[in-house]
Amino acid sequence: QGTRDHAPAQVALRERLLSAVVSCFKRHGAAAIDTPALELRETLIGKYGEGTKLIYELQDQGGELLALRYDLTVPFARYLAMNKITNMKRYHVAKVYRRDSPAMTRGRYREFYQCDFDIAGQFDPMIPDAECLKIVHEILSDLQLGDFVIKVNHRQILNGVFDVCGVPESKFIPACSTVDKLDKVPWEEVRSEMVGEKGLSPEAADRIGEYVQLHGGLELIEQLLQDPKLSQNKLAKEGLGDMKLLFEYLSLFGITEKISFDLSLARGLDYYTGVIFEAVLLQQEKEHGEEAVSVGSVAGGGRYDGLVGMFDPKGRKVPCVGVSIGIERIFSILEQRLEASGEKLRTTETQVLVATPQKHLLAARLKLISELWDAGIKAEMLYKKDPKLLKQLQYCEDTGIPLAAIVGEQELADGVVKLRDVATREEVRM
Repeated sequence: QGTRDHAPAQVALRERLLSAVVSCFKRHGAAAIDTPALELRETLIGKYGEGTKLIYELQDQGGELLALRYDLTVPFARYLAMNKITNMKRYHVAKVYRRDSPAMTRGRYREFYQCDFDIAGQFDPMIPDAECLKIVHEILSDLQLGDFVIKVNHRQILNGVFDVCGVPESKFIPACSTVDKLDKVPWEEVRSEMVGEKGLSPEAADRIGEYVQLHGGLELIEQLLQDPKLSQNKLAKEGLGDMKLLFEYLSLFGITEKISFDLSLARGLDYYTGVIFEAVLLQQEKEHGEEAVSVGSVAGGGRYDGLVGMFDPKGRKVPCVGVSIGIERIFSILEQRLEASGEKLRTTETQVLVATPQKHLLAARLKLISELWDAGIKAEMLYKKDPKLLKQLQYCEDTGIPLAAIVGEQELADGVVKLRDVATREEVRM
């Protein structure tokens, strides 16, 4: 069914992962918000290009047409419009739903977490956009996933390219979602879809091909600004100006070596209006002759200045830029690495197990554990009246609890507790 249950070790790994991502968002001053899993169908339809067919649609008993959220961006735009908010930096970690063909090995599910960071408000060009790219760079570096590249493009540059190649404006979005497949299929297939399914002329498709296969850095931006056709196109010129500014800020952040200006990047969602970006892991190390894990994009985002206005009765626009971290895909990689290394992951945060060596000491355990809980210490005990000491210590080893607090008859008489380090077996009385 394309969803999965998680064992305690997987949950612990996921928590560790989410905690690293959220602490990065907080470091950048974002506040957490939450929106409902259910939206009105009309809120979601028509915002996702070809993704619309993956929306889970529902009908409630009152006949209202509802849908499960497909991402966290459209609900955020609706939230801003409904609450008349014009300025906000937020993060949101929650589940989204897609009626997709699941591919478990690639971290592709029908129900999965997304971690979003967005900056909404009227600011000077490219400053918030650069910060979003810095966040992606920080998270992927912190998680030590291996080599990665963040591809960057601009919707206006793409539209300018389509324009100078003779594509009618009504076909910009369909052409965009076809170009978006270039990272998965060769140019020949993309070209035949453009001509066969999207109705572009073969000449226009060939001209597009000359541009969308280019990638580079600042030098490519300079080269395109000198391009006889693009330099005459208003859209392309504005987009290239933005990109030049963006690269200036990214070099001040010191991250340009991981950024690639890539004209094939299109991101098939309808709502993007400016800079778009996607982070891709470059390779996965093969373990024991296994297939390398192919997970594709692990983060993506862009600028969507028109989306909030769609939900505002007066059409008031709130410019926004944001990024989504593909936590499930990253989780798939880390999980496979953990399995390959054979390392055991602690599934509990318990600091101490309260144990007794003799019978009839349940009362002593209950009193001591209550004191520990009240003092904010994470403690456990076995739910047996008279467990054997060996069994209690074995439980500590199995679950990774580092300490055992032992109270026997002698300890009670002396008014002390014997604290045992489970790993080294050293004991102190206190």
